[in-house]
Amino acid sequence: MILHKETAQKTAELLLQINAIKLQPQNPFTWASGWKSPIYCDNRITLSYPMIRNYLREQMAKQVEELYGKPDAIAGVATGAIGIGILVADYLNVPFCYVRPEAKKHGRQNKIEGHIEKGSNVVVIEDLISTGKSSLMAVEALKESNVHVKGMLAIFSYGFQTAQDNFKDANITLNTLSNYESLLVQAEKSNYISTDEASVLASWRENPANWNPNVAH
Repeated sequence: MILHKETAQKTAELLLQINAIKLQPQNPFTWASGWKSPIYCDNRITLSYPMIRNYLREQMAKQVEELYGKPDAIAGVATGAIGIGILVADYLNVPFCYVRPEAKKHGRQNKIEGHIEKGSNVVVIEDLISTGKSSLMAVEALKESNVHVKGMLAIFSYGFQTAQDNFKDANITLNTLSNYESLLVQAEKSNYISTDEASVLASWRENPANWNPNVAH
């Protein structure tokens, strides 16, 4: 769910502006999963632009409070959301920890890095939602540590049905600053893509695992 339409459009505009999101419907990327995709998103790039990272920090912090109330702590999902998670926690003046996808093989073998009190109300910060599996693994690790997860807030989501189903099954509320629909609207509005390209991009989102760029064109 997106809380504010203007924020969604502005976030999409900023991500496109610095190439944190790249759209290449004519020359698709290949994801690690093997999927062919006309979009590539790396929100860690935002950390290199003070004006943009401060905008994201402020918007995320405000939405955390608006959606969930002020939490006892913020948890970032490693590694992509560590940076933005710290910024949000700093803005709210609450403790921060981050969650690994799996325990370290050495040392204390922690999944959760940082101190977090049992029974704390925590909001999880994520940079990008695709299927949601790695994000929900972080939620599970927090629950195993007797922490109450109030919900998750991410910068961007592809909006896959499988992600919606995964979050629903896990009974975790997900909200995002922006999403795929907002991105397409903004990209077409700013002439970043044509109407035909927007149609190709929309068709990918409907069935990403089996999308064939040659047929889509």
